[in-house]
Amino acid sequence: MISEEKIRQLQETARQVRINVLKMLNKANSGHTGGSLSATDILVALYFEVMRHRPDDPAWRERDRFVLSKGHAAPALYTVLSMAGYFSMDELGTLRQLNSCLQGHPNAKLTPGVDATSGSLGQGLSVANGIALGLRLDGIESQVYAVLGDGELQEGQVWEAAMTSAHYKLGKVTVVVDNNGLQIDGFVKDVKGVEPIKDKWSSFGWDTHEIDGHDLSALVKILTQVKGKSVTDRPTAVIAKTVKGKGVSLFENKAKYHGVAPSADELAAALKELGV
Repeated sequence: MISEEKIRQLQETARQVRINVLKMLNKANSGHTGGSLSATDILVALYFEVMRHRPDDPAWRERDRFVLSKGHAAPALYTVLSMAGYFSMDELGTLRQLNSCLQGHPNAKLTPGVDATSGSLGQGLSVANGIALGLRLDGIESQVYAVLGDGELQEGQVWEAAMTSAHYKLGKVTVVVDNNGLQIDGFVKDVKGVEPIKDKWSSFGWDTHEIDGHDLSALVKILTQVKGKSVTDRPTAVIAKTVKGKGVSLFENKAKYHGVAPSADELAAALKELGV
């Protein structure tokens, strides 16, 4: 059972992540605000409580692996990695600059701590499956996590990969769906509905759960439970109900901020709301 003090620490970490994400996006004048903020709590739970990893040894063979399939949320991943100690936080100010190790989407060849290059939506689970199969061949009992967007579930490759995970009994694979209900063109239900998400994953042979994706206690509890589960031959899908732009009312639940960086005035208002 995680303590209330630890949850408060994680909540404060998530607040700091959001602050840094917004600052780096504003400086770059480019990038994805909404989806970075909606995924923040998921990433904080994974990197600061659940996953086994070593910032001082990013290539440690026994580490858990992570794939950000919704690669446009890279600012949140970069901030979490820097705060965890993978690289200097000074690098955050170089987002999307030429020769920066922090490009618009994650690049495993450039950024310490990034396990998979991603950004072409729909491919991340296939990559996670490949990693899990490779680990199995090497006899390494590490977990493989992949965060997908709900709009991304419109991609057919996701469901081919879901069948593959179940067919090969990849119990070490855990998908977290950032279910914020929005994509670049509007509400997911209006563009191309993907509900019922939980039932679909279950029908593909996955152990499936639904939670509040901003409740850090619930996130840590289910992700820890999944990691220690006794049924090891079924992959797990966690449907995390989130809010696009979470943490700043100006951005919350608005498709407009899918791929728009905050202006100077918007940043000032957001930082004030976040207690800066």
